[in-house]
Amino acid sequence: MVDLGFGMMRLPILDENDFKSIDYEQVNKMVDEFMDAGFKHFDTAFIYHETLGEQAFKKCVVDRYPRESFKIATKLPLFIITEESQLEPIFTEQLENCGVEYFDYFMLHNVSGYTETAWKNVDLYSFIQKKKEEGYIKHIGISTHGNAEFLEEILFDHPELEFVLLQINYLDWEDEGIESRKCLEVARKYDKSVMIMEPYKGGFLADVPEEAEKIMKECNPDRSVVSWAMRFVANLDDVCVVLTGASSLEQLEENIREFKNADPLDDDELQILEDVSEIINSNITVDCTKCRYCVDTCSEEIDIAKLFDLYNKHKILGRDDWSQPGNAYLNYSKLPDVGIASDCIECESCIEECPQQINIPEVLKDVAKTFETEIYGFTN
Repeated sequence: MVDLGFGMMRLPILDENDFKSIDYEQVNKMVDEFMDAGFKHFDTAFIYHETLGEQAFKKCVVDRYPRESFKIATKLPLFIITEESQLEPIFTEQLENCGVEYFDYFMLHNVSGYTETAWKNVDLYSFIQKKKEEGYIKHIGISTHGNAEFLEEILFDHPELEFVLLQINYLDWEDEGIESRKCLEVARKYDKSVMIMEPYKGGFLADVPEEAEKIMKECNPDRSVVSWAMRFVANLDDVCVVLTGASSLEQLEENIREFKNADPLDDDELQILEDVSEIINSNITVDCTKCRYCVDTCSEEIDIAKLFDLYNKHKILGRDDWSQPGNAYLNYSKLPDVGIASDCIECESCIEECPQQINIPEVLKDVAKTFETEIYGFTN
């Protein structure tokens, strides 16, 4: 039976420009609401919230609830691993960060071409298998944004893996780059449990274009836009957990409500989702899910995810004047110690980290042209 998971990658923050400014008071309320609703699966990672993600989990869950009342999943940060000697210290640090003696689920984080330095040069699989045998891990798996062929190679070579965390939503279901459907079929072929991430695709499916929302409401005026995305993933076979992120208590409450009311889609509704996908794809300029992996690697301190979000909103609004996204961009540019789009030096380290395969430096040129030249004509 599928369960709802609390993804802790995008927690509420007190300062929109500081991802370390976690609003712990609100997170505590969210955790309480989640647990009171009967759910207990939490998902975090070493790098979330600029390395504070695991500590936030400890502060808001472990320090407030007995160990047997929750399950925790976290991930080995392949992005920073280059040699075997790093594994033991990092793993020990993660146990300390989370404040637990063992992990219920432990993953190699984002096994893909972007992290091949780690998984090609270091025997990661033997390490996590050893930790499982020692009792520090209950179940081992991977998260990946790789395509179906890549996933099949991994699962063929590593039968010891028990589960996979995959990006699945109705927009990516038939996407030729992400291959959500095909990846799920590969996992089924190898009899692996599947956890789902990005069911709302970084918020895109919670705020669809008006044309798409109109089609949904005409079909069922009582259903929210979010409910369509949740119903799609919650009824897929062989899925054990659907992770939903939330940046506010209200979002978490909506996630819980929609999960509990996620009855299966019928054929007509599935066809509507195909039509909605076409509309969304025609409106999205940058296919960014705001995972922020790129931000952590940017030497120029550019908040790439934030700027892409503003750029997408600007394009959807279709305005070439002082709109809310533009105002937000101008305000961002005045902050100390931040880089704006034109500061990009095209080192391409961000491309290597992007799960969505975005050519980030090229898009930043368009962002700079739009906000800094065509409309506002300012420099930092």
